[in-house]
Amino acid sequence: MIAKSLRQTNSDIIGAFASSLCLIHCLATPFVFIAHAGAAACCADAPSWWKGIDLLFIGVSFFAVYWSTKNSSKPWMVNALWASWIGLCLVIGNEKLHLLALPESLIYVPAIALVVLHLYNKKYCQCDDDQCCTSKNKTYSNENRGY
Repeated sequence: MIAKSLRQTNSDIIGAFASSLCLIHCLATPFVFIAHAGAAACCADAPSWWKGIDLLFIGVSFFAVYWSTKNSSKPWMVNALWASWIGLCLVIGNEKLHLLALPESLIYVPAIALVVLHLYNKKYCQCDDDQCCTSKNKTYSNENRGY
């Protein structure tokens, strides 16, 4: 019960932290390419473990968004968090599969959105009691809508 409470109350902090690390990872990738290409003249690709970190960020951010949306008092915040997470998945998936020619900088949009949304949710969208955030009670009262 305590672990569940900690997950729910800290999910926005974990989400903002993971999204910030994802952003740093995305910013550092070009430098890793340059350093790796200089160290090993045969290859101009990042190490596979570096590329695999993307999947770790997707996993951590999924659980952070999941628990944050369970505790959010505003329906628009729930939608915005999930839309940003899906956007992050689509951009990273496209990067791995090379489906569309998208600019590399597009990854920053959902990563920054997740950081900002998690911080905003932590400050302004938390439930005052256990009743407003239960999955059974998804009908939001007019004062909790925040529109």
